[in-house]
Amino acid sequence: QLRLVESGGGLVQPGGSLKLSCAVASEYPEDYGEYYTIGWFRQAPGKEREGVACIDDSGDTAKYADSVKGRFTVSRDNAKNTVYLHMESLKPEDTAIYYCAADLDDKNIPISQFYDYWGQGTQVTVSS
Repeated sequence: QLRLVESGGGLVQPGGSLKLSCAVASEYPEDYGEYYTIGWFRQAPGKEREGVACIDDSGDTAKYADSVKGRFTVSRDNAKNTVYLHMESLKPEDTAIYYCAADLDDKNIPISQFYDYWGQGTQVTVSS
């Protein structure tokens, strides 16, 4: 079983930046290694959960939703078992709870139904 813990959320002014972290831990690391996609999702009040970005197990391939393309960058440091979401030029509509999740099949597709383990989320608020 994997445990995912997000951090780095907070209040930021429009146009500002934040860097979220997703720390991944396994009770049995020999079972999972690093062979899983990590996806970032967000959910705003009254809205459905949206796939924001994802990155494959090697970190070579990342995908982004059109709404964040050019502003968000996802990366991973497998030595630290951590995945990052660097967000720039933030807009009020980016306000949401941000979640990271792991797909053990490493499909690298930002669709929530493909993901097996989820973190508890971190709040991001973009407001002046």
